[in-house]
Amino acid sequence: MPTPEMHLGLISAMEQEQTGLLALLQSPRRETCGMREYVTGMLGGTRCTCVLSRWGKVAAAATATMLIERFGVTHILFTGVAGAASRGVAVGDIVIASSLVQHDMDASPFFPRFEIPLLGVAQFAADATLSERLARAAQRFVEQDAPTLLSADERSAFSMREARVHHGIIASGDQFIGSQARLDMLREQLPGLLAVEMEGAAVAQVCHEFGLPFGVVRTISDDANEHAPVDFMRFVERVASRYTLGIVTRFCMPG
Repeated sequence: MPTPEMHLGLISAMEQEQTGLLALLQSPRRETCGMREYVTGMLGGTRCTCVLSRWGKVAAAATATMLIERFGVTHILFTGVAGAASRGVAVGDIVIASSLVQHDMDASPFFPRFEIPLLGVAQFAADATLSERLARAAQRFVEQDAPTLLSADERSAFSMREARVHHGIIASGDQFIGSQARLDMLREQLPGLLAVEMEGAAVAQVCHEFGLPFGVVRTISDDANEHAPVDFMRFVERVASRYTLGIVTRFCMPG
């Protein structure tokens, strides 16, 4: 259960992923900084500041830094969508990060592949306590809410099975992975990889440097191959936005 002292920074990359959360915030207070609107209020029993980072690692890192330095958040949670990077992960599944890596970081031969220069870190571990709470919220959501949230036609349109919750490695980079060859290369280089996206590992690095607990939860929108762009925005609007709302609401509820 989130503690009363928690001030949760909630970051999403796209507006559709956070619209429902903003509508539920009690006594919202808005402030614009650095071309972003930060909205602070109560969600369930948790104080939250919600913000859209936009796409990419630099945008995500700047947003996370502002949440910490200006708004004084105590924890950060990044929500959104990702491409599947494991054959055991399907569209509509939920992936919670155990650790995150920047797959486009390569300062070799000076530093090992994926290692952040001068930090000596390649994979940033998500906070175990936060991730465990997030996993419980996600599991309750897929068991109790998800089965009735979408119609049979909607599930069929996106080839969705019964949703499952996974816990493992997520890789981030400033590129939309839409090639099977590129995905296969990442799988080989990063054993245990479950999903790919464009922001989480940048937030992880910022939180690591500031000593702040963080978590990342992603709804799988595609298979990160040549078919990935097909109906991507429709999936975000009709599926991922509802999943984010359900999971985060359960996470923030007292008890």
